[in-house]
Amino acid sequence: MAKDTTVRTERKRGEGVQFVYQVLRDDILNLALPPGSPIDENQLAERLSMSRTPIREALVRLAGEGLVTTLPNRSTVVSNIDFLDLPSYFDALTLMYRVTTRLAAENRTPQDLARIRALQDEFARAVAAQDAAAMISVNRDFHAAIAAAGRNSYYTGMFSRLLDEGRRLLRIYYSSFNDQLPRRYVEEHEDIIAAIESHDIARAAQLATQHADQIVQKLQRLIAQDRRRHIEL
Repeated sequence: MAKDTTVRTERKRGEGVQFVYQVLRDDILNLALPPGSPIDENQLAERLSMSRTPIREALVRLAGEGLVTTLPNRSTVVSNIDFLDLPSYFDALTLMYRVTTRLAAENRTPQDLARIRALQDEFARAVAAQDAAAMISVNRDFHAAIAAAGRNSYYTGMFSRLLDEGRRLLRIYYSSFNDQLPRRYVEEHEDIIAAIESHDIARAAQLATQHADQIVQKLQRLIAQDRRRHIEL
């Protein structure tokens, strides 16, 4: 009896850790918690109606993913975006867009195509509703599904991590359109799907590269934008 109680307690705590982890991870990746924001364990415990133990365990997981940082005074803050390393990130992201889409055109199954199309429909609805959080989440799942269709688990894992890391950047990207993403970006997904469906490997790679390039170039312009206020003295 005591063993059963222990198992249930451990499962309940594990579920609590997963819940806190998911809430914080989504808040961080969607910029609801901006870079540098402090994370107050007491306020979080009150907000989520749970003890600090699962919160601390969730923070350890998030720290392992580089999303939060523990400071010397033992306080925790949301990790900053490493803008100096963005060129390397963009290189890796563009490469994975091209490689995974190319492999999907070569290896996809009808089941893969159905999954990809379903996610594209969901993405189109999110765009129409101007739901940025849904756009970010579904866009990630759409490209991860394309990667999975390529049948290389290493590429799928690597690309999924890059997509997750890029969610904060994608929030900036969508914000530049006031969350009103132009229809042509939805159509870019449709073109990619068509190339995958027809097993057109070269076109799939080309479209994926172009898709990545326009996102990267837009972000680079936003990051480099001169926001100084010129004040006459």
